[in-house]
Amino acid sequence: MSKERLYLFDTTLRDGQQTQGVQFSTAEKQRIAEALDGLGVDYIEGGWPGANPTDSDFFENAPKTRAVMTAFGMTKRAGRSAANDDVLAGVLNAKTPAVCLVGKTHDFHVETALGISLEENIGNISASIAHLVSEGREALFDAEHFFDGYKSNPEYALRAVHTAYSAGARWIVLCDTNGGSLPHEVFEIVKAVVKSGIPGDRLGIHTHNDTDHAVANSLAAVDAGARQIQGTLNGLGERCGNANLTTIIPTLLLKEPYRSMYETGVTDDALKGLRRLSRMLDDILNRVPVKQAPYVGASAFAHKAGLHASAIAKDPSTYEHIDPALVGNSRIVPISNQAGQSNLLRRLEEAGLRVEKGDPALARILDRIKAQEARGYSYDTAQASFELLAREELGTLPHFFEVERYRVISERRRNARGEVVTVSEAVVTVQMGQKKITSFYENEHGGELGDSGPVNALSMALGQDLGRFQEFISDMKLVDFKVRITNGGTEAVTRVIIDSEDGQGRRWATVGVSANIVDASFDALIDAINWKLLRDGARP
Repeated sequence: MSKERLYLFDTTLRDGQQTQGVQFSTAEKQRIAEALDGLGVDYIEGGWPGANPTDSDFFENAPKTRAVMTAFGMTKRAGRSAANDDVLAGVLNAKTPAVCLVGKTHDFHVETALGISLEENIGNISASIAHLVSEGREALFDAEHFFDGYKSNPEYALRAVHTAYSAGARWIVLCDTNGGSLPHEVFEIVKAVVKSGIPGDRLGIHTHNDTDHAVANSLAAVDAGARQIQGTLNGLGERCGNANLTTIIPTLLLKEPYRSMYETGVTDDALKGLRRLSRMLDDILNRVPVKQAPYVGASAFAHKAGLHASAIAKDPSTYEHIDPALVGNSRIVPISNQAGQSNLLRRLEEAGLRVEKGDPALARILDRIKAQEARGYSYDTAQASFELLAREELGTLPHFFEVERYRVISERRRNARGEVVTVSEAVVTVQMGQKKITSFYENEHGGELGDSGPVNALSMALGQDLGRFQEFISDMKLVDFKVRITNGGTEAVTRVIIDSEDGQGRRWATVGVSANIVDASFDALIDAINWKLLRDGARP
């Protein structure tokens, strides 16, 4: 049985850019477009040419893609011809092979928002789509507020989309613009559109996530016959976001009945890069990845309960709906005060530590973890700190160096140019055998902790001269810094989790806890260096 084709339309660069706080540079848009093309989407909507300088610049310098590059605009305004509409002209001047035009299909919006008659709106839709087709462009009609419009006045909503279809639109994209529709409504309305005479292979679906149903609504539309799905990476979009292609794509490729019935342009190999692509977008936006994100989140395949870990060790399918490697993710069995020996044995094995079941050291390690977490520590994500703790209890932790003292000072002052800056100075003294080394580092910034502030100064001072161990840490850098206040009240303490990375692409997390944020950060930094020395085979 041959599979039916589903088309994926990505609007991260257009609708995703409407997310509060998001503004892509031209270079960032180019990078994202190339990554989307590598994933295998069919259409990339690059933005609205003429709406802002960045979008216009992107279309002038858009990368060459296999995916169909698409410009976005709106139907012509009343009172002028399509050929003389400057907004339409700006979209056409982007010279993309496809153009998506948004038009009103809800009578309320036509009369209230546009302030024109229902007949004028129909004329604008027809003339605009026909003009695109006459210019040799693939035309898509973005039927704005279609589902609300259908519920209010089905005859007019259908007339609007049929007008675009008759004028030559390749795709009629039904939009749940306000995000308030539910899956059963989407299914029934899409069915009605197909029954009215627009084939499913000419229908697209564009949903928003205001009721947290955007993915479900998109799949409901496919079930009803739609064959194009629009969405964004990581669910970016205005208000609560758009349909999340990072969830939709693996669902289509890995879940029944979609896996057996349909095919997309995304290959199994490309799917393995999905998590990396999701992280790339977060890095560009300087956002912390959502741990609970389906398929690609750090916690998507994390098994904290001891009962779960025991079953996972026997057969991962007991508590995993897919193999995490299929989407480039990995299984995590975190260690916490809820952990049992099954979790612990598995995590020790992953760290290369062979311990027999029933070894008294296991109880000591668990007791130590529980005591540490009572103080505010968390080893769920700080796997490197967990390994160091376990090795210490097992008596296999090398002693590389000892910090004798450190001092860090932050001072806000004017520099030689008269600018107000924050200067952080750090001094660290370490003892290695009979040798004592003191290092100094100073940075000047208005900056943040972990960037160019006191923690950065300590990190740079500590890593500036570590004697015979220097060659092991020269490629190491701090890449993320997270702070959490725990306990609260007068007994509040600070938990710091630091992510480090080296030239081999390894990334590891360490944790420190103290009433003093700098002290907590320094403890996490020391753990990070010790783990790096341990893994690279340094000898004390």
